[in-house]
Amino acid sequence: MNLITPDGGLLFWMVVIFAIVFFLLAKFGFPIITSAVEKRSERIADSLVRADEVERRVAEMDAERGKMLEETRKEQAKMLKEASEARDLILEKAKADAAEETARMIEHARMQIEADRRTAEADMRRQIAMLSVDVAEKVLRKTLASSSEQSALIDRLVDEAAKTAEKPQS
Repeated sequence: MNLITPDGGLLFWMVVIFAIVFFLLAKFGFPIITSAVEKRSERIADSLVRADEVERRVAEMDAERGKMLEETRKEQAKMLKEASEARDLILEKAKADAAEETARMIEHARMQIEADRRTAEADMRRQIAMLSVDVAEKVLRKTLASSSEQSALIDRLVDEAAKTAEKPQS
């Protein structure tokens, strides 16, 4: 048997076996293979359709997420602005309240100082009057040691009182 140059019988049987294998493959194998290939191509086509649908949904969700982010940023800016305005109002109110309280405290302190000053002046006048009376008493005791001096002083005081009483009547 020579493999390089096959004889006619070998060639015949090779063709017959090939025809049988081809027939069996055509009858049983090719339909299974083609149906598997068709199922696979359908599955690939369905997957592509689903992938396109998913891609479209992702694009929609991305656009919606962008809108939501923009709305969130606007809301955040609005809230920050409102908080800033509220803070400014609170600060202004606190400043006004502090200024009002300071003015009230200053006015109260002024009134207290004035009252203390008046009390001090009255106390000082009382002390000066008492000192004056004490000094006058001591001076009068020295100068009015005799009864003639006392009579002269009484006469002089009566004359002054009479002159003072006459002046308003005129």
